[in-house]
Amino acid sequence: MSGIDIVARVLNDGGARGEAMVLDEPLSFWGGFDAQTGTIVDQHHPQRGHCIAGRFLILPESRGSAGTPAGIAEAIRRGVGPVGIALGKPDVNVAVGAMVAGALYGVQVPVLLIDDAERARLRSGDRVQVAPGGRLRSDPPA
Repeated sequence: MSGIDIVARVLNDGGARGEAMVLDEPLSFWGGFDAQTGTIVDQHHPQRGHCIAGRFLILPESRGSAGTPAGIAEAIRRGVGPVGIALGKPDVNVAVGAMVAGALYGVQVPVLLIDDAERARLRSGDRVQVAPGGRLRSDPPA
């Protein structure tokens, strides 16, 4: 299988490289995962127990509240956050969390918006690389 190239809409710019983790359901970054470990803790989430640390997170949307930026920024500060996030629906709270981490901790985590058809082509375990400006490349595992 050949790689996939996507030009995404940028919500927070930056470059990243990591293994894709495609979530089946939305995730709350304030109560749905542990910002100290990066582990999904939502009792009802299909990927409960999985860790987002160092992964390129791909999800349909986030679920949650105004606490989302704090959860994301704290996980990034601790080194257990995702290296990048691609959403199916725009979310200012996710983007702000990544922006705060960049401003306070010097860690740039891109947040991108991709449509459902593009997101459906991506698989957990794919090698994802994002260049500043929103160009995403995904290749199957070696």
